[in-house]
Amino acid sequence: MAAPMADTSALTLLSREGCGLCEEFHEAFAAACPDLLPRLTVADVDSRAGWAGRWGKVIPVLIDDHGTLLCETFFDEHRLRAALADGAGR
Repeated sequence: MAAPMADTSALTLLSREGCGLCEEFHEAFAAACPDLLPRLTVADVDSRAGWAGRWGKVIPVLIDDHGTLLCETFFDEHRLRAALADGAGR
């Protein structure tokens, strides 16, 4: 397991109720990155017009506080950790 990041910004998983792929993404995230779970919020992609318009057809999507795309459709731990190491999520 990778060392915990000093970064404490929030991560948002954009999802939709009844989305099986979203549930799989969340489960994969939880299993691979338990150190990041306290930072994760799951939000309904349809709760904000901007999210629905931009991400509504490609959920699940993991974004940071700035709306930067970290992962989409399938969870990718290496991509997420690389993005965080490069400064995304700060």
